Amino acid sequence: MAASDTHQAIEAVFRIERARLIAGLARMVRSVDLAEELAQDALLIALAEWPETGVPNKPGAWLMAAAKRRAIDGIRRDKMRARKHAEIARQLDGDSDTTVEEIDAAMDDDVGDELLGLIFTACHPVISAEARAALTLRLIGGLTTDEIARAFLASEPAVAQRIVRAKKTIGNAGLAFEVPRGPERAARLASVLEVIYLIFNEGYAATAGEDLIRPSLCAEAQRLGRILAGLMPDEPEVLGLLALMEIQASRLSARTGPDGAFVSLTEQNRARWDQLLIRRGLAALARAEALRGADGSYALQAALAACHARTRRAEETDWPRIAALYDRLRQVMPSPVVDLNRAVAYSMAFGPEAGLRLVDEIADVAALRNYAPLPAARGDFLFRAGRLAEARAQFEAAAALTRNARERAFLLARAAACAS
Repeated sequence: MAASDTHQAIEAVFRIERARLIAGLARMVRSVDLAEELAQDALLIALAEWPETGVPNKPGAWLMAAAKRRAIDGIRRDKMRARKHAEIARQLDGDSDTTVEEIDAAMDDDVGDELLGLIFTACHPVISAEARAALTLRLIGGLTTDEIARAFLASEPAVAQRIVRAKKTIGNAGLAFEVPRGPERAARLASVLEVIYLIFNEGYAATAGEDLIRPSLCAEAQRLGRILAGLMPDEPEVLGLLALMEIQASRLSARTGPDGAFVSLTEQNRARWDQLLIRRGLAALARAEALRGADGSYALQAALAACHARTRRAEETDWPRIAALYDRLRQVMPSPVVDLNRAVAYSMAFGPEAGLRLVDEIADVAALRNYAPLPAARGDFLFRAGRLAEARAQFEAAAALTRNARERAFLLARAAACAS
């Protein structure tokens, strides 16, 4: 293999193994920064040795062993006397032929537990939601600071600061890089799922900028969801979130037209929906429901998405069932946004006047005061009720509130349609 090919192979292996390396090392050294440095050291060692020796049969294990050897050297220098580390250090001193398998056995490492522990640590509620998302994409997703900044339309220094602050918070709080147990696990899992869905939603419906969608963010969130579902296969809400993201992602290519303009759900060409993602999503939802997780918030949202995914034509959508599911979701996850979406479902199931009645009940909620979808929904109800002048005013108000250029153009087009 040519040297350039070997370097490409090394870089590809490192991208794949990076999160696992950092997870295992962070558990060992109790520092994200040090774990990242050790992982980078292992990469440099591989770049120096593999062009001569060839890519090993188990490259991920080789990299982990190289990083651990560096960590053990550091433990010696810093005179850390933890018994497990000292035993391995002595073993390495006495036997230069110690195998990767023996090192892993001595460390008593479980890669799955380590990766899961890193996810739970990166998503700890003590860190702000924005910093949790940035740190998770950096450590688990392997994105660079520049890639994260571009994805969230933030400056690179701002994202770098978020990540630095998050790492300092983890260190100052003395967090253990492990999966919590009992009630704390349930509470922390909610934060993990929140972060992954936040990342997905920013890709599915960008809050600002010129692009309506950012598929790369959706893909990263789906990858994180699949990792989590693989590590926690019996958690119904993990499966519910995965199902929700897979089904929603199946519509991405149909959400925009050739010019990038927004296409509403009822107007989308359903032949463009990704059937593989729909099958994956429905399978994950079935697993969640089999685990008696049908009443979890993510499973209910996935069930709502499934109502659309199972329907080949928009006019065949079972809106009464969707309205009923929103009634259930409202009990499990009460929020003004759920109430707004429920009003939309009622308007489709029982007529625009039903939607107007419900939206009037939440018109004064503070959380919705500057929320563009509220006047946009009211505008749609009024348009369908034939009250065009009122509808136009609502669409214009919604356009003034949104920070996304594509969404603003869509709303202004709807406002113009009211005058024609």
